[in-house]
Amino acid sequence: MKKEDTVKLISREGFEFIIDKKAAMVSQTIRNMLTSPGGFAETEHGQVTFPEINTTILEKICQYFYWSLQYASGKETEFHIEPEITLELMMAANYLHT
Repeated sequence: MKKEDTVKLISREGFEFIIDKKAAMVSQTIRNMLTSPGGFAETEHGQVTFPEINTTILEKICQYFYWSLQYASGKETEFHIEPEITLELMMAANYLHT
């Protein structure tokens, strides 16, 4: 996979998730960050740092991006969310417009 086909998402703790750009584009916020004109660092480097989202939540969000792509293509499966992360995950999802 070519570097321009991937995006690096960085959590509050500095953990890096390298995912398909197509998966990351599930998020309207990330899509805007990566495609906006004006030479933003996110656009130039293909990476987005989320100082307010911890590693556990960002990992679950990445899983959701891939699940969403599968669901959109007709593969209907459950997406399990652990009850203890529900509130924090909902807040992050709201921020990311997913």
